[in-house]
Amino acid sequence: MRRLNRKKAFSLVKELDAFPKIPESYVETTASGGTVSLIAFTTMALLAFFEFFVYRDTWMKYDYEVDKDFSSKLRINIDITVAMRCQHVGADVLDLAETMVASDGLQYEPVIFELSPQQRLWHRTLLLIQSRLREEHSLQDVLFKSVLKGSPTALPPREDSPNQPFNACRIHGHVYVNKVAGNFHITVGKAIPHPRGHAHLAALVSHETYNFSHRIDHLSFGEEIPGIINPLDGTEKVCSDHNQMFQYFITIVPTKLYTYKITADTHQYSVTERERVINHAAGSHGVSGIFMKYDLSSLMVTVTEQHMPFWQFLVRLCGIVGGIFSTTGMLHGLVGFTVDVVCCRLKLGVYRSKQIHLLDGQLNNHEPLLTENHTH
Repeated sequence: MRRLNRKKAFSLVKELDAFPKIPESYVETTASGGTVSLIAFTTMALLAFFEFFVYRDTWMKYDYEVDKDFSSKLRINIDITVAMRCQHVGADVLDLAETMVASDGLQYEPVIFELSPQQRLWHRTLLLIQSRLREEHSLQDVLFKSVLKGSPTALPPREDSPNQPFNACRIHGHVYVNKVAGNFHITVGKAIPHPRGHAHLAALVSHETYNFSHRIDHLSFGEEIPGIINPLDGTEKVCSDHNQMFQYFITIVPTKLYTYKITADTHQYSVTERERVINHAAGSHGVSGIFMKYDLSSLMVTVTEQHMPFWQFLVRLCGIVGGIFSTTGMLHGLVGFTVDVVCCRLKLGVYRSKQIHLLDGQLNNHEPLLTENHTH
């Protein structure tokens, strides 16, 4: 009686359960289903792992607008070494209105033009980076994201103390100019301003001492940002003649940089180079020296570092999980259906062949009976 009551109680509890249960006989465990589940979960884990790295990464967004700031000053950062003595060269700036800009911020430092082994290694590395930047422009985004405030990136100091005399002049510092086209140049003699423009005291310098072989360690416009490599950084030119002119035609683009590490107002620029030997007899006129003619673009570029929102990362993650579940389910069903069809056809083919064989045997067995009856 107690056992019967327990069975009735259990059956009553099962009937009161609001959630229907699937009988265990309806659930089938197969090796193919387990394999598909293992592949699906492994794929989901890998894609979620890679998606996390995509979420951590940032990219640079470029916006263009008209530059409306014409009243502020433009800063030119200069670090150039010329293979002449400091008393024989002079550097100054003339703007579009032939107005001479004060170059009090420039310093003249006697140095040796030849680099030390450590400096030469640094220079070769810089030239290698410059060549890669010309080939792959996307590397500039990496430089934008890696900038840090601090001391500017410049030629390291010499690790040795040579005994040879100084044969070059390092001109470094900065000058502030108006935001109009201008010409920064280094030529023979110190500059002397006068009402009709300016002139250089070159009469006291012998032509045999002219040597405008130079190295541009750094040239930038605007706020000086460490880590940013400019197009002319590392440029080195060696003269083939005493009277030689080097010209750089520069187009400056104002740039506002907003990253997670720094916010700065700087300028990018592109440059075209030209050099020629001054020979008045052959019709090549001009003045020996280094001339950098710059012009400002009317467009301003705003570079902003952006990051993927967290909600977008969650949506993409859910899409990965749901997409893999749906795709693996459909593929598993399609493969199972194909296997069932192929197996059924093979089974039907085997069954039909056996059936035909039996019929033939029966017919063969009946044939002698017919012949015997016919004989009888």
